Amino acid sequence: MTPEVAAPRWQPLPAIERRVLGVLIEKAKTTPDNYPLSLTALCTGCNQKSNRDPQMHLQDVEVQEALDRLRQGGAVVFIEGSGRVEKYRHLAYEWLGVNKAELAVMCELLLRGPQTEGQLRGNVARMEPLADLAALRQVLAGLKARGLVLPLTPEGRGHVVAHALYPPEELVRLQTQYGAAAPSATRPHAPGNAPPASRRTPEQTASGTPIFSTSTEEIAREVSKAIAGVLATMDESALSAQLGEQLQATAQAQAAQHAPTAPGTSSTPGSHEVAALAQQVASLRAEVEALRTELQRCQAEIARLRDLLGIDPS
Repeated sequence: MTPEVAAPRWQPLPAIERRVLGVLIEKAKTTPDNYPLSLTALCTGCNQKSNRDPQMHLQDVEVQEALDRLRQGGAVVFIEGSGRVEKYRHLAYEWLGVNKAELAVMCELLLRGPQTEGQLRGNVARMEPLADLAALRQVLAGLKARGLVLPLTPEGRGHVVAHALYPPEELVRLQTQYGAAAPSATRPHAPGNAPPASRRTPEQTASGTPIFSTSTEEIAREVSKAIAGVLATMDESALSAQLGEQLQATAQAQAAQHAPTAPGTSSTPGSHEVAALAQQVASLRAEVEALRTELQRCQAEIARLRDLLGIDPS
């Protein structure tokens, strides 16, 4: 007879408890030799500047109180380390009812907040390998089906998701911020809780009028058009040709100013005219280099925006 698997016990958590749990999961995956964590190490992890959004400045007492509540809820346990120092480890696999890849996704959402699928895949890679966006979407589909992950924008390019461990008031603010426009963006009830009473979705006012009418996919399409337009006007070869024509026109104008006016007059300009022309040529070359550098910077920024929005370069 197949042994019965314990049902997940997860519940919404306040911000500090979410940070503490996320750090324990992260360190177990990324620095297993230094895991479980002491209170001091855990506090340092909560306050570190990399891989965290928002930044926090927690004191030991705040982290300890969060640990006590997580222990009461069955998400964390403590063990006695060397020198009788208490150390802590998570029980997130059982508490959430997830596998390794799913826990890595939940951890990144706990530590960094809502993210696009492209951002999430890149961030999760430091914990668990995911071959491509299709592999991530498969993991997300399982988490969404169990109510652990919520869509904040319509599926497609730039699709933003979040974990479902926010308390109700935080979740409403988040959905309003992103204009979550579908009933599926509301959180299914946590295990053991009765389904919430029917209420209007957070993207609507009391009269039912939508606050946001433009979807992320529509915005992405407009951005893609704008990017194409910028690239069309910033073609490097065209820019070089245009400046070359300007340089040639300047040289011809200088030569015309010093053309002979009578037979026998020398057509060679004086030394000061040659120096002035050389100075203008050098100035134009400097402008070309400056514009080329700016073009490369803009192209790099466009590539970064495409990646963030999940826009296919083709």
